[in-house]
Amino acid sequence: MFVRMRIFVFCVFVAFGISGIGFCFQSPEPSSRPQTALGSQYQTFQPPGSASDAQDLETTQDNPTGVVTLNQSLSLGLMQNPELASFSWEVRAAQARLIQERLLPNPEIEASVENFGGDNDLEGFDGAETTLQISQLIELGGKRAKRNQVVALEKEIADWEYESKRLDVFADISKSFWGVVAAQEQYAIAGEISAVADNAYSLVSERVKSGKSAPLEEIQSRVTVATTRIEIEQAKRALDAARKKLAAAWGCAQPVFEKVTADITSLSPPPPLENLEGCLSKNPDLNRWDTEMERSRAQIILEDANRFPDLTVGAGPRYYNETDDTAFVMNVSLPIPVFNRNQGGMQESRFHLSKVRENRKAAILQAQNDLEQAYQELTSAFLTADSLMKIAVPASETAYTAALEGYREGKISYLAVLETQRTFFEVKHQYISAIVDYHKSKTDIERLIGQEIPN
Repeated sequence: MFVRMRIFVFCVFVAFGISGIGFCFQSPEPSSRPQTALGSQYQTFQPPGSASDAQDLETTQDNPTGVVTLNQSLSLGLMQNPELASFSWEVRAAQARLIQERLLPNPEIEASVENFGGDNDLEGFDGAETTLQISQLIELGGKRAKRNQVVALEKEIADWEYESKRLDVFADISKSFWGVVAAQEQYAIAGEISAVADNAYSLVSERVKSGKSAPLEEIQSRVTVATTRIEIEQAKRALDAARKKLAAAWGCAQPVFEKVTADITSLSPPPPLENLEGCLSKNPDLNRWDTEMERSRAQIILEDANRFPDLTVGAGPRYYNETDDTAFVMNVSLPIPVFNRNQGGMQESRFHLSKVRENRKAAILQAQNDLEQAYQELTSAFLTADSLMKIAVPASETAYTAALEGYREGKISYLAVLETQRTFFEVKHQYISAIVDYHKSKTDIERLIGQEIPN
């Protein structure tokens, strides 16, 4: 008799195993992660697909030395940025949730012994009845397939969020790089100002000694020298901060590179705003809301299916000790949807769809406003830099050179020299700031349209 019971249990387990084996080892179909054109030539960190490999993963950070270019910064940052790596693990987690959702519910085994330990004929186990039963939950209404669709769309949303973060990191690295460029140039200008002040002090001292200038001019020149040295220290601290920010973008606490290099004079006039507005469709921040709409609709379908209760079917053998007989039992369980028909879940899913629809509208308006603002800043920076480069910088340099020569010849006062000197270097500062503003605004626009600005 027990042999028959073991055979039955073995057959039941085999039946459930065969039905579930295709789902236990099923993994999500390989899907291509959405990626915009901006920065697509650079590799990003890819976590291992195996959880065991992930636990043993050790990453090393490459901290470059020497001269660093923008391409090197972007390549390192997209591969080593810890925030972007964190988002890549979230994508892996979403894939794992999809695998888990595709698994069948586990069968349940239940054993029970009845009619034992009583009186007379039921004393001990003489009249006991032993039942071994296996039950399986069967989801009705296609819930499982509908739930899989919701989870698959959530995985796609995670892909879009990763792509948004990739573009954020791309933009942050670019801006940090140009911040270092600006700090380097401003530090160089501060050094140039200090050298000019030292030379002017020597000239003034000679004129004072020869009686051609008043001692007050020497005092003024000495004050200028002290001020320029303070400005050098301030520029040095700003450069150190900018270097650390750039190094942090590729996951390193301290920079060891010598400097960055870039062509700061290559500026192109912005294309018409209408051309850029047509490229907003590449923005992953907007594309994710299309997927959010799909997920919300799939959730409505799932909540509608949740109105139907699930069926539980069980079967197994029952052994009678008194007669040494065996019989089979079977039960079917189905909740009666009298009170709970998932009314709240159905309403919530529809309200959520309305919320997502409004969020999508708000995101589109925000992207359009951000694009227009960035475009105005880009246009202003371009016109400013172009004007300063072609007119103001050459004119102020010529004026300063003429003023210094006039002072040597005793034709103008030292105050006039200081004024032309101050104007000359202020114009150079403005020129560097305008160039960096141009590149940062250009980066903002490229982040919004998901590609390089078309010519």
